[in-house]
Amino acid sequence: MTARRLGIGIVGSGFNARFHLQALTAVRDADVLGVWSPTRRNAETTTALARSLGVGEARPYRSITAMVADPAIDAIWLCGPNHARIENVEEISETVVGGRGELVGLACEKPLARTVGEAKHVARLARRAGIATGYLENQLFAPAIQRGRELIWSRGARSSGRPYLARAAEEHGGPHMPWFWQGRLQGGGVLNDMMCHSVEVVRFLLTEPGRPRASLRPVRVSGRIASLKWSRPAYAKRLRRAMGRAVDYARSPAEDFAGVTIEYQAETGERLVAEASTSWSFVGAGLRLSAELLGPEYSMAWNTLDTSLRCFFSREVRGAAGEDLVEKQNAETGLMPVVPDEAAAYGYEAEDRHFVRAFLTGETPLLTFADGIEVMEILMTAYMSAEQGRTLSFRPRGLDRFVPAVARGAWKPGR
Repeated sequence: MTARRLGIGIVGSGFNARFHLQALTAVRDADVLGVWSPTRRNAETTTALARSLGVGEARPYRSITAMVADPAIDAIWLCGPNHARIENVEEISETVVGGRGELVGLACEKPLARTVGEAKHVARLARRAGIATGYLENQLFAPAIQRGRELIWSRGARSSGRPYLARAAEEHGGPHMPWFWQGRLQGGGVLNDMMCHSVEVVRFLLTEPGRPRASLRPVRVSGRIASLKWSRPAYAKRLRRAMGRAVDYARSPAEDFAGVTIEYQAETGERLVAEASTSWSFVGAGLRLSAELLGPEYSMAWNTLDTSLRCFFSREVRGAAGEDLVEKQNAETGLMPVVPDEAAAYGYEAEDRHFVRAFLTGETPLLTFADGIEVMEILMTAYMSAEQGRTLSFRPRGLDRFVPAVARGAWKPGR
């Protein structure tokens, strides 16, 4: 590709798509030129936001095919729901293979799919169309993660040995949209929804800079899941009122807490440990991302709620509930942490900059669909481990065909 700017089309119009629009204000060599959503009004709202932010002369398209066929669109950012992933990528692939459009890149939000089998199918579709792929994992690009990893490895590891333990967590009070809460549509509960972030963060922190992701090999996985809050009768009723009749945690719950321990083997033969946890049952100011990295004589820690800005509002302050202080905000009074620029702090800006430049130059990005497949393999192994109540060697048999009990509607807390 010889163009100096990347024309982006976005599939989806929800919370995640809006984060990318905010992030792209800091990317100088890309323009958002199109949006497709199954709901025309949502597509129009999102294109209006793109224009108001100055990130491109976006317009709504009647179909994904029409957007891909437009010569102005060079790459697609897939930000739609998990249950639409295969359908969306099939339409993209068929359009390109049929000679009706060309793309230099296809970037997909996490997780790549709902199962390992689906993830591999999505990757085959992109490969068949000859499209370069990118797996969007924003937390790897968070400034604190990038800088902390750089310092730990350049100073601590160089003088006293490589780090041996990494921890990461993503926690909040629950997602915004009903489909996230439904195991059949989303592919599970909080483990499938958010553990992909933390699994990649711990691996990234333990990987020596300059070495490939494959220099760490997962060898053993232990997972656990639980419904700690939202299957309690009072909260199940509250959730159903908020999300609709299809979300019934009294009958078909999904896990709202998950943990996984992964044992890695480094290419030097050393065994390393990674711990990740994720929660929809967290009670606090709002979304909390955290990570730790420990070695023989050093450590680092990151917590997004340890902000440089805090505001206090007394009981006399009145106002509508919102998320103007922090994502998934839980309160409007008291001493509140404020994340001044969430798109930057959570890594979206640097992430979008990286993938735009990779697609423009033809270089392989940090993460591709192949990496997204292995993330799904780890997540599904964690589900399998939780269901069997034992640690499993990686990769266990039957992983491609495995569908978690949560996704089948067959899981009950405590069983």
